[in-house]
Amino acid sequence: LVSNQLALANKTTNGSSSGEALVAPAPPSYEEATAGMASKYCLKHVVMIPLGVSAPCYNDVEMLTEFNWDDRNIRRVFIRKVYSILMIQLLVTLAIVAVFTFCDPVKDYIQTNPGWYWASYAVFFVTYLTLSCCSAPRRQFPWNLILLVIFTLSLSYMTGMLSSFYNTKSVVMCLGITAAVCLLVTVFSFQTKFDVTSYQGVLFVFCMVMFISGLVLALVLPFQYVPWLDATYAALGAILFTMFLAFDTQLLMGNKRYTMSPEEYVFATLNIYLDIVYIFSFFLQIFGTKRE
Repeated sequence: LVSNQLALANKTTNGSSSGEALVAPAPPSYEEATAGMASKYCLKHVVMIPLGVSAPCYNDVEMLTEFNWDDRNIRRVFIRKVYSILMIQLLVTLAIVAVFTFCDPVKDYIQTNPGWYWASYAVFFVTYLTLSCCSAPRRQFPWNLILLVIFTLSLSYMTGMLSSFYNTKSVVMCLGITAAVCLLVTVFSFQTKFDVTSYQGVLFVFCMVMFISGLVLALVLPFQYVPWLDATYAALGAILFTMFLAFDTQLLMGNKRYTMSPEEYVFATLNIYLDIVYIFSFFLQIFGTKRE
């Protein structure tokens, strides 16, 4: 041990006398650390007819990486920011659903004017594509939050109008089921060692199955309504977006194979919000009772 210390002292003395200072290398930046580890994984944008279900598209190299998130403080701040925005979105959606369900004049107006639904769907579709496929508006403040607000209001209107056609007790029951399922999936995603993010191929195949099933329903249902076929599609959709909820939740954690960049808090919020809304819509389709 003494000889090792003497040798180290001699190396230090020789280095300093020759004018060569021993400087510790600087740690790599986030971009340098993820430059060679980025995954070009992308779930293609899928539109499921007739419900307009959209699967999230991860096509940004910096969005989904294999970077090991060592700084736990950054991860905690990121998760806290995502769930804070998500709570505001869910409260807005819940308020609109409550107004459209319990207020009869509003309910009659939106049901007799379906044009507003298609207008909100167009706004929803454009803002979703913008936030999903364009990294500049998604990361630039305040445009990212403005687009997210427009997206939330348009999807909330669509969800509220859908709920207005169902019995009030059915809507409340489906809200409770959705809350319980989302809470269980979130706790499971945070506690389990099972890595859902490594099964993106399974989710992609599932999306393709739902896409083909949606095309079949779009051709069959206008001629003859088949209750069991509609219920089967809704059950598969609920399972699919429950899996997506677990997938998107684990992307926030930073200790799985894939993780979300800290700059993508808007996109992370958008995905989880979409998962929850679509889970509620599918549950409403399965368990809901139409108004007479």
